[in-house]
Amino acid sequence: MSHHCAHNAPELGTAPPGLRHALIWVIAINATMFAVEMAAGSMAQSQALKADALDFLGDSMTYALSFAVLGMTLKTRAMAAMLKGGSLAAMGLFVLGLTLYRVFTGAEPEAPIMGGIGLLALAANLISVVFLLRFREGDSNIRSVWLCSRNDAIGNVAVLIAAGLVWTTGSYWPDLVVAAGMAGLFLHSATLILLRARQELAQGRAHRHVDQEAPQAS
Repeated sequence: MSHHCAHNAPELGTAPPGLRHALIWVIAINATMFAVEMAAGSMAQSQALKADALDFLGDSMTYALSFAVLGMTLKTRAMAAMLKGGSLAAMGLFVLGLTLYRVFTGAEPEAPIMGGIGLLALAANLISVVFLLRFREGDSNIRSVWLCSRNDAIGNVAVLIAAGLVWTTGSYWPDLVVAAGMAGLFLHSATLILLRARQELAQGRAHRHVDQEAPQAS
């Protein structure tokens, strides 16, 4: 899921050849699956599908924003990370609020649609894993790109399990539990990203302070 996607742009600048091309495909896959899964989630009345759709959207934005700030200053990259974290937190709160609303007003989701779209999402993430597989032994940032898609595939399995439980129990609770879990992961990831961005901003200020004092010392 997105909570493993807190990678930063500077390391991508030293990435091996082929990573940029692979990320373009991964961005396209994630953006397409966001549209497909959000539509299916509305049709099936599934909060888990909607939450997973937002996860696809979040990944697309993260990769795209990383491209946009390649080679820029530490401050610019940190501000971009703040934007990522804030967006992810907003998605988490939205999913959590909608899930709580469904607790009181929700109907049983359409398990066949959940299962079918869940399989499609799993296939999409496995394809992303294949694109990124050869970069999995790179530095921590490059490795996190691969781990992101790998862990998204694990999240898709949770949606499939929820679909199976909805179908066997006739209850909407498995769907809501998975959606709430995803919302919690969004918020946890947002917290980590925002804390890291604050550290980088402080680091950038410290570096500028040292650079300003260096001529005086000489």
